[in-house]
Amino acid sequence: MNSLAPQLETERLLLREFTLNDAPRVQELCSDFEIADTTATIPHPYPEGAAEEWIKTHRPGFEAGELANFAVVLKESDEIIGTVGLVINKTHSRAELGYWIGKEYWGRGYCTEAARALVDWGFKELSLNRIFACYYKRNPASGRVQEKIGMKYEGTLRQHIKKWENYEDVAYMGILRSDWEGCRSNNQSS
Repeated sequence: MNSLAPQLETERLLLREFTLNDAPRVQELCSDFEIADTTATIPHPYPEGAAEEWIKTHRPGFEAGELANFAVVLKESDEIIGTVGLVINKTHSRAELGYWIGKEYWGRGYCTEAARALVDWGFKELSLNRIFACYYKRNPASGRVQEKIGMKYEGTLRQHIKKWENYEDVAYMGILRSDWEGCRSNNQSS
């Protein structure tokens, strides 16, 4: 299977297209209650075969210009530790950023590193005008990732998502192309 999606490289990570061979690792990581608990669409328990079905959506979504999901892989060990992706709306030149990282890798900056690389790619290669993301208010670590990559708080939708019989307040963050260009020029001049 030839890859359509580019490979993106950071200091410690490789972001690459998922293959069906990655399904057992996705199954393993998504089976952790804490991953499912902090994401809107991952069920718990994670059903057998769900990883394969999810991976099968990537290529058609990428070909249609509507989806760009990447495996987040540690360069030093070639181990998948999570995912980062964009759901793209070409009509409005915007995308929603989503991600999760396996629990054993939390607190090491991997999510920020992967998300920053994907935001850069979205603005450079997809010519997006806006990238936004959201997080459950009870998961401030996700909000910190979004802050670190230059996103600004835009508001909270109260009880916006129902997750396991609980209504969740969801905070929205966003970054515009002009914000991103400003951050890049500030970093290059310092």
